[in-house]
Amino acid sequence: MAKPLKSAIIDLLGPWDVFPTDATDGARIVRLLEQLHPRASGRPLLRLGPAGDGGYLVPDDFEGIEACFSPGVGLICGFEKDCADRGLDVYLADRSVAHPGLPHERFHFVRKNLGVTTDDDFMTLDDWVSRAPLRADSDLMLQIDIEGFEYEVLLGASDRLMRRFRMIVAEFHLLDQFWNEAFFGLAARAFEKILQTHACVHIHPNNSSALLKKRGLAIPPLAEFTFLRRDRAIGPGYAAEFPHPLDGDNTTRAHIALPPCMWRQR
Repeated sequence: MAKPLKSAIIDLLGPWDVFPTDATDGARIVRLLEQLHPRASGRPLLRLGPAGDGGYLVPDDFEGIEACFSPGVGLICGFEKDCADRGLDVYLADRSVAHPGLPHERFHFVRKNLGVTTDDDFMTLDDWVSRAPLRADSDLMLQIDIEGFEYEVLLGASDRLMRRFRMIVAEFHLLDQFWNEAFFGLAARAFEKILQTHACVHIHPNNSSALLKKRGLAIPPLAEFTFLRRDRAIGPGYAAEFPHPLDGDNTTRAHIALPPCMWRQR
């Protein structure tokens, strides 16, 4: 005799209750994506780091930036090396490795992860920056790729620190979970916090995962965002070249174009 459906599901998934969440109103997702449409920065974009994964496009606006903070470095640190070669002190953090993949006299590494508290294994972004021997009013750069923890870390950062970052380069994960209303609330608050002081100037979808297509929207699970602080002569227009000539696929999988919902169409 066949088992009842409920028993079969428990055998397959385990004895846990399932609590499905409400679906996000698609109009809320569209409004957030419109706020993130990349703007024309008024400066050419440069590529720092390797041609594939670990390389990012940033505006050519480095004069006066004292240091770059880069959590989640792993063993790939071509981006950080390029920053150091430009004269920036580079602060790296990652609990999963004993040292960066490359040596550099301007590298300052700590074996910790970023989080919302500071203890033996974790530290907040504010605590990390405050411990660095830097000028109190200097401009900084943030490059963050921490596998989904970027939302809570950015929400926990002080407004004062956010204003010090002239550029923020971040790989955002779980974007396909925008349809999960609980997650969307968290992610939207993180993006809205950044947008208070910065404008998005570039987006590159990571082609390691296929687009999620739902209700007329196509969203990549991962994408690299570049933000520039709003006082840096950002023009009124929008970026219109996607992919940018300097963009490169992260993997050997099929290329993913930036979906139309994520940039301003002419």
